[in-house]
Amino acid sequence: MTHPATTRRDHLSTALRLAADGLPVLPLHKGKVPFANCPDCLYTSCGGRPNMKTPGPCQCPRPCHGWAAATHDVAVISSSGWVAAWRQAECVAYHPGGAGLTVVDLDNADAITWARRTLPLTQTVPTTRGQHWIYQGTMPSANGVRPGVDIKSNMSYARWLGPGTGTGTALPDVVRALVVKKPSPIRPVTVPVPAGGGECPHRSPAYLERGITMAEQQITGATIGVHATVYRTFLAVLSTHGRCGCLTATHMQRLFAAAQTKGESPRHCTDAWANARTALGM
Repeated sequence: MTHPATTRRDHLSTALRLAADGLPVLPLHKGKVPFANCPDCLYTSCGGRPNMKTPGPCQCPRPCHGWAAATHDVAVISSSGWVAAWRQAECVAYHPGGAGLTVVDLDNADAITWARRTLPLTQTVPTTRGQHWIYQGTMPSANGVRPGVDIKSNMSYARWLGPGTGTGTALPDVVRALVVKKPSPIRPVTVPVPAGGGECPHRSPAYLERGITMAEQQITGATIGVHATVYRTFLAVLSTHGRCGCLTATHMQRLFAAAQTKGESPRHCTDAWANARTALGM
């Protein structure tokens, strides 16, 4: 059995060597998971990156905040706060996205067979149960993109298991496509339409049609904050067209369909519509 001190020295030596090559590294605890946040950073109290939703290095002197702790700063890696962690570490990990890499983690023989049939050859590293296929380029990380296949790149970590064999190739579109969210199927939803009774502001039917078309375009053109965009658009449509009785269920179905093409569920659409009506006192 390897003596714990020897294991620590080996891990630290490996980490320093990888960091010198520009690979952001971090120690993994028993169970091959990142070290828990220190007391000063627990439960977001430090105001740093404990929620791990934004990329960037952790500023804590200890290996906190999971993948965000990964660094290639030799002074940090060999500092007292990190040395305490290396004494307990089970293995060395790295942040693929921070090194400009994507790891396709193949967890079993079936996944490996699929990769050999589907993906371009690249650098390959054997794992306990399967293989890591490493590509040059970054992308969002995701687990379970297909049976036995995880993607580890931005905001994730992978164990260092050696350089493997082969030469890394450019990240192919077939891998990027594995994490593209498919839009929810468009389903008709019954929603309450304002009964009307207010003064009609529409100079012609074309005015209302133009307003609905612009609202559809605003929703489908959203690239971030889709939930908020849908709500604001519903609110704008209702405030302009919702009190006179000209707004019909057909108009609402068009807006709901636009939202669903951006990945919104029928329930999200219904909730946003109801919240907008409530905000306007309808």
